[in-house]
Amino acid sequence: MAKQKKQSPGTIALNKKALHDYFIEQKFEAGLVLAGWEVKSLRAGKAQLVDSYVLLKDGEAWLMGAHITPLTSASTHVIADPTRTRKLLLNKRELGKLFGAVQQKGYACVALSLYWKKHMIKCEIALAKGKKEFDKRHTEKERDSDREIQRAMRTKGKDD
Repeated sequence: MAKQKKQSPGTIALNKKALHDYFIEQKFEAGLVLAGWEVKSLRAGKAQLVDSYVLLKDGEAWLMGAHITPLTSASTHVIADPTRTRKLLLNKRELGKLFGAVQQKGYACVALSLYWKKHMIKCEIALAKGKKEFDKRHTEKERDSDREIQRAMRTKGKDD
């Protein structure tokens, strides 16, 4: 059985599918507007970013498709919507870069990870360009060959 890589202590959720489907051009750090129950759920690690993306409209950025599972012990008087749209907090210069690039053909804005930075939750978003099928296969071949090289280096080091 393969070893599972441990996430860094501040990481809440990763979007590995985005790294597989896109070439990452530029990364940005954005704050999130969250409700209290969402913060409690994120402390428990109950978040998924698969199929999440960033929607840019009316001069604002919104995180769409991120799933934060509500805790059963969280507030009962609030109706929790796990997939609600959440506002991303970016400065005007960053928003301008994103708007300009997304209007170009082939660029998209995707969420890569959620993580803690001191006491705040941040979302790492990226300006990305979609991969074609042959690009995905090429990336996979490179990764496999790198893995083989690392394996050979390890076994060679043990023989000495």
